[in-house]
Amino acid sequence: MNKATNEDATRWYVIHTHPKQEDRAGSNLRVLGVPIFNPKIRERRHNQFVNAPTYVAKPLFPRYIFAQFKINDLYHKVRFTRGIYSVVSFGEGPTSIDEEIITLIQSNIKEDGFVRFVEEIKPGDKVIVKDGPLKNFAGIFERAMKDTDRIRILLETVSYQAHIEIDRDMVRKAQANAL
Repeated sequence: MNKATNEDATRWYVIHTHPKQEDRAGSNLRVLGVPIFNPKIRERRHNQFVNAPTYVAKPLFPRYIFAQFKINDLYHKVRFTRGIYSVVSFGEGPTSIDEEIITLIQSNIKEDGFVRFVEEIKPGDKVIVKDGPLKNFAGIFERAMKDTDRIRILLETVSYQAHIEIDRDMVRKAQANAL
């Protein structure tokens, strides 16, 4: 982040929103003609009642969005827009962020519109199931399945081993000292 030196330039700023008001604040800023960037992630949840996974869109940065505007022209309008708590500031006033940060996040947005930071898992890596009926079970990653987001792991439980195929986003790489 850097202090805005040329206050007449259009720059990106971090907007702190009220709780769960990211979409509302973004809509209100768009009405003002302010470009916004509200990156989202897709979170998988297991519905225990129907025993099926569901997906929920969540903000990548809860309570924060990005807006691009000229600080001299729109600061007060942006600051007092419904849904906005404040414009993130350090020192005397709002602090702009580098365009490269926005570009980096945008480069990780996939075809479905969600940001994905895929953790690299190689054959032989120890993994832990994050969700579902096998939550917290440990295993060893064997291979990715062709043309799907599913993987095959060797599940290790109390004196029993089994191969299972599971969705890739349901596992995380285990820490070296966790297993």
